[in-house]
Amino acid sequence: MASTIRCDIVSAEQEIFHGEATLVVATGEQGELGIAPRHAPLITRLKPGKVVVTLPSGEHLDFAIGGGILEVQPQVVTVLADTAIRAQDIDEAAVRAAMEEAERVLANRGEAMDVAEAQQKLVEATVQLQALERLRKNLKH
Repeated sequence: MASTIRCDIVSAEQEIFHGEATLVVATGEQGELGIAPRHAPLITRLKPGKVVVTLPSGEHLDFAIGGGILEVQPQVVTVLADTAIRAQDIDEAAVRAAMEEAERVLANRGEAMDVAEAQQKLVEATVQLQALERLRKNLKH
Protein backbone atom coordinates (compact mmCIF):
# COMPACT_ATOMS: atom_id res chain seq x y z
CA MET A 1 0.00 0.00 0.00
CA ALA A 2 1.29 3.43 -0.94
CA SER A 3 2.07 5.96 1.77
CA THR A 4 -0.50 8.77 1.93
CA ILE A 5 -1.06 12.17 3.48
CA ARG A 6 -4.42 13.72 4.29
CA CYS A 7 -5.29 16.66 2.04
CA ASP A 8 -7.83 19.38 2.80
CA ILE A 9 -8.70 22.07 0.26
CA VAL A 10 -10.98 24.80 1.59
CA SER A 11 -12.16 28.17 0.37
CA ALA A 12 -13.96 30.94 2.21
CA GLU A 13 -17.26 29.41 1.09
CA GLN A 14 -16.81 25.67 1.61
CA GLU A 15 -14.65 22.60 1.94
CA ILE A 16 -13.74 21.56 -1.61
CA PHE A 17 -11.83 18.34 -0.92
CA HIS A 18 -10.98 16.15 2.06
CA GLY A 19 -9.21 12.83 1.60
CA GLU A 20 -6.02 10.84 1.30
CA ALA A 21 -3.42 11.65 -1.36
CA THR A 22 -0.08 10.30 -2.48
CA LEU A 23 0.96 13.67 -3.96
CA VAL A 24 -0.32 17.25 -3.92
CA VAL A 25 1.04 19.73 -6.49
CA ALA A 26 0.30 23.45 -6.08
CA THR A 27 1.50 26.71 -7.63
CA GLY A 28 3.55 28.58 -5.03
CA GLU A 29 4.97 32.06 -5.39
CA GLN A 30 8.36 30.62 -6.36
CA GLY A 31 6.98 27.91 -8.67
CA GLU A 32 5.30 24.54 -8.42
CA LEU A 33 5.48 22.61 -5.16
CA GLY A 34 5.13 18.84 -4.88
CA ILE A 35 4.04 17.64 -1.45
CA ALA A 36 4.39 13.92 -0.74
CA PRO A 37 3.89 12.00 2.53
CA ARG A 38 6.55 12.81 5.14
CA HIS A 39 7.27 16.22 3.58
CA ALA A 40 8.92 18.71 5.91
CA PRO A 41 6.54 21.19 7.61
CA LEU A 42 6.00 24.26 5.46
CA ILE A 43 3.82 27.33 5.10
CA THR A 44 3.85 29.30 1.87
CA ARG A 45 1.65 31.60 -0.18
CA LEU A 46 0.01 30.26 -3.32
CA LYS A 47 -0.48 32.13 -6.58
CA PRO A 48 -3.65 31.75 -8.59
CA GLY A 49 -3.20 28.48 -10.41
CA LYS A 50 -3.75 24.79 -10.14
CA VAL A 51 -3.75 22.25 -7.39
CA VAL A 52 -3.53 18.64 -8.51
CA VAL A 53 -4.22 15.90 -5.99
CA THR A 54 -3.07 12.36 -6.81
CA LEU A 55 -5.27 9.81 -5.05
CA PRO A 56 -3.96 6.42 -3.85
CA SER A 57 -5.78 4.87 -6.85
CA GLY A 58 -3.59 6.96 -9.20
CA GLU A 59 -6.48 9.20 -10.23
CA HIS A 60 -5.69 12.93 -10.50
CA LEU A 61 -8.13 15.56 -9.24
CA ASP A 62 -7.65 19.02 -10.72
CA PHE A 63 -8.64 22.23 -8.90
CA ALA A 64 -8.35 25.90 -9.88
CA ILE A 65 -7.60 28.30 -7.03
CA GLY A 66 -7.43 32.08 -6.85
CA GLY A 67 -4.43 32.18 -4.53
CA GLY A 68 -4.13 31.40 -0.85
CA ILE A 69 -1.93 29.62 1.69
CA LEU A 70 -0.46 26.11 1.71
CA GLU A 71 0.34 24.55 5.07
CA VAL A 72 2.14 21.21 5.40
CA GLN A 73 2.11 19.36 8.72
CA PRO A 74 3.41 15.81 9.36
CA GLN A 75 0.04 14.15 8.65
CA VAL A 76 -1.88 16.74 6.62
CA VAL A 77 -1.49 19.25 3.82
CA THR A 78 -4.02 22.10 3.87
CA VAL A 79 -4.80 24.49 1.04
CA LEU A 80 -6.58 27.60 2.33
CA ALA A 81 -7.70 29.13 -0.95
CA ASP A 82 -9.18 32.54 -1.63
CA THR A 83 -11.40 30.80 -4.19
CA ALA A 84 -11.33 27.17 -5.27
CA ILE A 85 -13.29 25.02 -7.69
CA ARG A 86 -13.02 21.48 -9.05
CA ALA A 87 -12.24 21.44 -12.75
CA GLN A 88 -15.39 19.45 -13.57
CA ASP A 89 -17.55 22.05 -11.74
CA ILE A 90 -16.35 25.04 -13.80
CA ASP A 91 -19.06 26.78 -15.83
CA GLU A 92 -17.17 27.62 -19.01
CA ALA A 93 -19.74 30.13 -20.29
CA ALA A 94 -19.71 32.05 -16.99
CA VAL A 95 -15.90 32.05 -16.90
CA ARG A 96 -15.67 33.34 -20.46
CA ALA A 97 -18.23 36.09 -19.67
CA ALA A 98 -16.22 37.13 -16.58
CA MET A 99 -13.05 37.13 -18.66
CA GLU A 100 -14.62 39.36 -21.31
CA GLU A 101 -15.91 41.78 -18.65
CA ALA A 102 -12.47 41.96 -17.02
CA GLU A 103 -10.82 42.58 -20.39
CA ARG A 104 -13.37 45.34 -21.14
CA VAL A 105 -12.61 47.10 -17.82
CA LEU A 106 -8.86 46.82 -18.48
CA ALA A 107 -9.23 48.13 -22.03
CA ASN A 108 -11.21 51.16 -20.83
CA ARG A 109 -8.71 51.80 -18.01
CA GLY A 110 -11.27 52.43 -15.30
CA GLU A 111 -10.39 53.54 -11.80
CA ALA A 112 -7.38 51.94 -10.12
CA MET A 113 -9.57 49.74 -7.92
CA ASP A 114 -11.58 48.57 -10.94
CA VAL A 115 -8.37 47.75 -12.81
CA ALA A 116 -6.90 45.75 -9.90
CA GLU A 117 -10.16 43.83 -9.46
CA ALA A 118 -10.40 43.21 -13.21
CA GLN A 119 -6.83 41.93 -13.31
CA GLN A 120 -7.58 39.50 -10.46
CA LYS A 121 -10.77 38.29 -12.19
CA LEU A 122 -8.88 37.86 -15.44
CA VAL A 123 -6.22 35.74 -13.71
CA GLU A 124 -8.87 33.60 -11.99
CA ALA A 125 -10.78 33.11 -15.25
CA THR A 126 -7.59 32.13 -17.07
CA VAL A 127 -6.72 29.61 -14.34
CA GLN A 128 -10.20 28.08 -14.52
CA LEU A 129 -10.05 27.76 -18.31
CA GLN A 130 -6.63 26.08 -18.02
CA ALA A 131 -8.12 23.62 -15.51
CA LEU A 132 -10.92 22.83 -17.97
CA GLU A 133 -8.39 22.21 -20.73
CA ARG A 134 -6.37 19.85 -18.50
CA LEU A 135 -9.57 18.00 -17.59
CA ARG A 136 -10.58 17.61 -21.23
CA LYS A 137 -7.08 16.46 -22.16
CA ASN A 138 -7.10 13.84 -19.36
CA LEU A 139 -10.56 12.59 -20.41
CA LYS A 140 -9.28 11.94 -23.95
CA HIS A 141 -6.59 9.55 -22.65
